Amino acid sequence: MKLVVGVSGGSGMPYAHAVLAALRDAGVDTHLVVSSGAKRVMAAEGGTPTLADLVSLAAHVHDDRDLGASVASGSFRTAGMLVIPCSAGTLAKIAHGFADTLLTRAAHVTLKERRPLVLVVREDPLPRPALVNLLAAHDAGATVMTASPGFYHAPRDVAELLHFVTVRVLDQFGLDTPGMRRWGQDGGTP
Repeated sequence: MKLVVGVSGGSGMPYAHAVLAALRDAGVDTHLVVSSGAKRVMAAEGGTPTLADLVSLAAHVHDDRDLGASVASGSFRTAGMLVIPCSAGTLAKIAHGFADTLLTRAAHVTLKERRPLVLVVREDPLPRPALVNLLAAHDAGATVMTASPGFYHAPRDVAELLHFVTVRVLDQFGLDTPGMRRWGQDGGTP
């Protein structure tokens, strides 16, 4: 499986790190695109994870300024794309087809080719323009998720909260992630 992973400037870089680690462990051929905003947020969040940490988990890394990269073309076949975290600005660009960076171009191509596109928004509260953009992205064919972990599995630490979101994101691509207690299954609550 080949999957494009975009990381934009929303807070929550540990989500990107957890998803990339799970994809690597699942043997998925990842194509990583990190926005300049994401790089700034990584520094602001204390540098954990770092850009080097994310890059070390990806099979391929593309410069967000390279609109000629493979992932910018519909003829480059993938199983889809996810953007985690997805900032409000990136959401707006994707929702309205503004493909001025590789990340937004790859998302546009994913929608154009009718492949799964998952946007994991990590922002609160959501003002009306963001709500409108969430709906526009949904109507364009994206799956919109929030980085909102559940608590019915009785998480004991932050890693388990990250794991919950990781599992839900990878579920959208039909990927199983070990270690998740699901509702009504595998020892999960009713």
